[in-house]
Amino acid sequence: MEINRRLGVRVTAPLALALLVMAGCTGSPDTPAKPGDDAPSTSGKPSSAVARICANPAPGPAEAPKGAVVVDPGVVGDLAAKTEKSPPNTTFWLRPGTHTLEPDRYAQVFPKKGNRYIGAPGAIVDGRRVNQYAFSGEAPDVTLSHLTVRGFVPPHDQGVVNHDSADGWVIEHNTIKENDGAGLMAGAHQVVRANCLRENGQYGMNAYKSGDSIKDLVVEGNEITGNNTADWERKKPGCGCTGGIKFWAVDGADIRGNWVHGNRGTGLWADTNNNDFRIEGNVIDGNDGAALIYETSYNAVIRDNTIRRNNWVEGRRGADRDDNFPFATVYLSESGGEPRIKARTDRLEVYRNVLENNWSGITLWENADRFCNSPANTSSGDCTLLVRKVDRCAQPAIAKPPLYEDCRWKTQRVDIHGNEFVLDPAVVKCKKALCGRMAVLANYGTYPDWSPYKGDSVAQAITLRQDNRWYDNVYRGPWTFTAHDPSRTLTVKQWQGTTYRQDQGSTFRPRAGG
Repeated sequence: MEINRRLGVRVTAPLALALLVMAGCTGSPDTPAKPGDDAPSTSGKPSSAVARICANPAPGPAEAPKGAVVVDPGVVGDLAAKTEKSPPNTTFWLRPGTHTLEPDRYAQVFPKKGNRYIGAPGAIVDGRRVNQYAFSGEAPDVTLSHLTVRGFVPPHDQGVVNHDSADGWVIEHNTIKENDGAGLMAGAHQVVRANCLRENGQYGMNAYKSGDSIKDLVVEGNEITGNNTADWERKKPGCGCTGGIKFWAVDGADIRGNWVHGNRGTGLWADTNNNDFRIEGNVIDGNDGAALIYETSYNAVIRDNTIRRNNWVEGRRGADRDDNFPFATVYLSESGGEPRIKARTDRLEVYRNVLENNWSGITLWENADRFCNSPANTSSGDCTLLVRKVDRCAQPAIAKPPLYEDCRWKTQRVDIHGNEFVLDPAVVKCKKALCGRMAVLANYGTYPDWSPYKGDSVAQAITLRQDNRWYDNVYRGPWTFTAHDPSRTLTVKQWQGTTYRQDQGSTFRPRAGG
């Protein structure tokens, strides 16, 4: 199986979440959250409520800031025209009402360095299903706040706000909704804070920059909900091109205090050569697919998150077709700790999270046929961060150290500890034992014919030799375990036994409420 692709003041996850609390109501744990719902924690930890950004957007200033250029919604194209005529570092205040661009698909706003765009209460920038992009260009250090941006129609994989992935943008207190493609793109040193990213056709945000990595990205206190309305995985099966947010080659990211819920597909998906992520204090709830995928990437901390009711659609779909692969709510695919790559940790650490009534738990996976220069590598053209040139990963050199190890993205040095895993099959409506699994496994290597990873060498390595450990967790409900390959299902006793030695110091209670 293969599922395809100005740091601010540092705040601890609990404090970041507390600062973002707007309201908290009691909700049913049996009903996945919908856009605009409140976000209670049924377990009471690690969070009790998060900001309801989409239901309660923060209003912008009712009067123009001193010195600001006033933009008139009654004049078509006024925003773009005044941006062009004004110097860099200009502040623009958009009056209440619906602002439109010229009726040309390529009409868009090209900010200049340091420009600030601030919306009055009720200020909307509307593409009217005509314009492809709202804010574009390569000017750095642009700020957008208190705007609603809707109705733009970018092509697949492209975005509406910061279309060209310029650096240093601050995007906060906006509602970016009902656009095709991605609501926004990302550049280096970008801050995305307290926005509603809602019901966009493909992604809420696509953190991708052509030909370059994105350094130091902050995504904090946003509500990310209902995205992938176009259901791209059905249009392009296996494309790996959907979700709440997709991250590509991001080096240094803080993803904290967000409410990620009700997206069609995956909630948060880091795909291909990401490094140094801290994913903390988020509520990830009711997404059709996995809550989190960390794929062909390195060095991350995943902690203090509430993860519940995810993967019911995609997990059940796999079970209905009798696929025995352990479809996971947290899927760590060819990803792990690597001390040779600079980051705030040299491991992949998963701790102090609550996973409640999801379809299964955590899967650690490697595809034995997927490596740099293999035709089976779905991140075609990319090599690992340890071997930059693809053509180095070829016979005979790949069969010997160091390339034998370094041409693979490896699931290694993963620590899973201090988490609470809760499963009530009656809530998940799971009749088979396929919705309560933890797994560490690989496939049998067969391809290509020159591969040095044939047979079960990768399965043996990920299971027994790559320092992947579960320990000191609490399990509530009927959990089982899969190791080495999908056919090997283990009891708790076997999982903890002398062969695998997993979950030492963990507690197992057979009922979810036990």
